[in-house]
Amino acid sequence: MGHLINTNGAFLARELADLGIELSRQVVVGDDLESIREAIREASLRADLIIIGGGLGPTEDDLSREALAQTLGLPLVENLEARENLESYSWRRGTKPSPRVYKQALLPRGAEALPNPVGAASGAYLEHEGKIYVLLPGPSQEFAAVVKEELLPRLNKLLQARGEKRAVITSRIIKVMGLPEAAVASALGELLQSCNPAVVTLVTKGEVHIKLTARASDHEEARRLFAPLEEIIHQRLKDHIFGYDQDTLEEAVGKLLREKGMTLATAESCTGGLLGHRITNVPGSSDYFLGGIVAYSNEVKIKFLGVPLELIQIYGAVSPQVAEAMAKGMREKFSAHVGIGITGIAGPTGGTEEKPVGLVYMGIDCQGKVQVEKRNFVGDRENIKWHASQYALYLLWRHLKS
Repeated sequence: MGHLINTNGAFLARELADLGIELSRQVVVGDDLESIREAIREASLRADLIIIGGGLGPTEDDLSREALAQTLGLPLVENLEARENLESYSWRRGTKPSPRVYKQALLPRGAEALPNPVGAASGAYLEHEGKIYVLLPGPSQEFAAVVKEELLPRLNKLLQARGEKRAVITSRIIKVMGLPEAAVASALGELLQSCNPAVVTLVTKGEVHIKLTARASDHEEARRLFAPLEEIIHQRLKDHIFGYDQDTLEEAVGKLLREKGMTLATAESCTGGLLGHRITNVPGSSDYFLGGIVAYSNEVKIKFLGVPLELIQIYGAVSPQVAEAMAKGMREKFSAHVGIGITGIAGPTGGTEEKPVGLVYMGIDCQGKVQVEKRNFVGDRENIKWHASQYALYLLWRHLKS
């Protein structure tokens, strides 16, 4: 129905790739016994390893174990280790298992339990007629825990026992801001034709990611394959690369502030504190972030930031003049090296022909030197707020590294 996103599939693909196992197909089906059975039958014709996620709970619509057992013609039997797992989980929570939850102790005959360290339902590992079938709990925290602690060690041990030297599939992400995807692709040019490593561009939440993917004997060899491409990419896009892999723009900004021994304070209107929230998500941000004010009303802008009333009367609250005054007032009020002011129209109402929804002004006052930029973002209210905070971070990052 679209209410849930299958983040488990992306996680599983990455983890299997580290073992050199390529996830060739993912299928999503509803809580229908015959649909699940059909998906298992089709998968067994295509692959040696079939993994079924979700549907291991105690309710009527949890049907994965039944579907697997029926597809393989095996009975469901109580597994002692799975029973102990669910009882231990209940006792740790100070509750007594109800008769209904003991359904979670049933596994297809011959299956080994994959204990769940953070939930009641164990997974299952079954080798049957030359295929490997795996059942995994659906909640993402439980899914990840069982994969990492139980499934991956088993698969790795199996590969070693077979004497198979499998190539690992490793990816590297280079993160870019301030350029559209087409400009990044143009800069990469012939690199996009590379096969190993393969080079692709992706757009995500105001950033362009350059993804390098290599197949190699091990991670060290993959890094050696990445090195010459990374050097070329850095030469061509160095002014726009802010991080790699799991790096965030707020971390990049924090690193520069710490290196320069500078402090920051933020005044936000349309972003409602989102910028401050993102900055303080970084551990150790108290070294450089002094504080912020959500100056949503004009009265707060005037009283706490010292924005002159006449600026608002003449130019309006959403204007470059007010953004500059907010940034200056914030820097002076907090005695910070840098002050940021953001004012705009997040929508969906409040826009005019002259000042449409998505119009945002961002001001940066760095020790008295002020820069203001105007942007027109599109999308819903949440999207506009996010992109405004993202671009404010980018402006600060660009200013600090110059």
